Amino acid sequence: MATTETPRQYVPLTCHGHLRPVPHISFSPLEKDDGYYLISACKDNNPMLRDGQTGDWIGTFIGHKGAVWQARLSPDAATAATASADFTARVWDTHTGELLVTLQHDHIVRAVAYPPDNSDLVATGGYEKKLRIFDLTEMKPKSASESAANGDVAVEPCTIQASSAFEIGAGVHTTFIKFIVWTKDPNILITASGNTLRWFDLPSRSVVKQETLDGEIGSCEFCALAPDYTSKTDIGEGLPVLAVAAGKFIYFWGGLRAMDELKRTKLGYKVASVALDPKGRKVIVGEDNPATWARVYRWDDDAEIDIHKGHHGPVWSVAFSPDGKLYATGSEDGTIKLWKNCEGFYGLWRGGAGGGTERNAE
Repeated sequence: MATTETPRQYVPLTCHGHLRPVPHISFSPLEKDDGYYLISACKDNNPMLRDGQTGDWIGTFIGHKGAVWQARLSPDAATAATASADFTARVWDTHTGELLVTLQHDHIVRAVAYPPDNSDLVATGGYEKKLRIFDLTEMKPKSASESAANGDVAVEPCTIQASSAFEIGAGVHTTFIKFIVWTKDPNILITASGNTLRWFDLPSRSVVKQETLDGEIGSCEFCALAPDYTSKTDIGEGLPVLAVAAGKFIYFWGGLRAMDELKRTKLGYKVASVALDPKGRKVIVGEDNPATWARVYRWDDDAEIDIHKGHHGPVWSVAFSPDGKLYATGSEDGTIKLWKNCEGFYGLWRGGAGGGTERNAE
């Protein structure tokens, strides 16, 4: 993939604070004021919440006793779910940082997911090889902020045993579940396990589609802009696009249930992560060991148009902001970097392209 154009270079913002590798990052939906948040999982046990536009630290969720493998924000951004090696998934109040619910498992939890429009359901998966869905509607205690508003005393966090969850597709997974994503159709949920993607129909609790990929899946995420930023001319025609990195391939599926394969591309190296800008028609790929770069490709002709060399370890996670104006990379080196994806002033970027030294977020 030869370079065919000179990219416009912007200085990235570096977010420090984590002490160990960052295996997963995720953005919130767009808020009413066009703001949004970034949450990061880390092997230092302490997931962090940041302002998505600037990378500025907002808070750290304290309580896990093992590495945190994944972290996601709810559709309303009021809660966050984290998956940990301490045999728990936890649900947190993003306004106060307090723990609301502990989902107790019998082995390491690697994956958590919310549906696109329901903040009271959480799916989990991990080394038990079981896909579970927890309904938190009746079990989640009121947060301190809610209690204070009602004049109540704060409620202690509760613990829910995994046995009380709904198990989907019992016995189907033969290796641990690494990723879970919920499609635009809330009845269809996708898991990544080993080198296999599985589409589950929730009403029947059965597999309705399965794909075996080139190698072990490194990342499996939906790429979607906020509704006000989408159009029918975008890749995926305005619907979320499933982007998957596995082996030396990157894969993309579209449609309401993400069952329509849009593209697959073989690269000359092992890939760890991938994300898509559906409007700007570009793909960001994080390299796996021993490399440390993130590469940028044009969707239409696969031309490599940029290389990001700022990290000092493999890039395990890549994500675009909900307005598409920046993307973030999380690395083995323990840092998160924000890369500008638009022209003009945005976030902490006040100058033009090029020049200057790399800046740090607070």
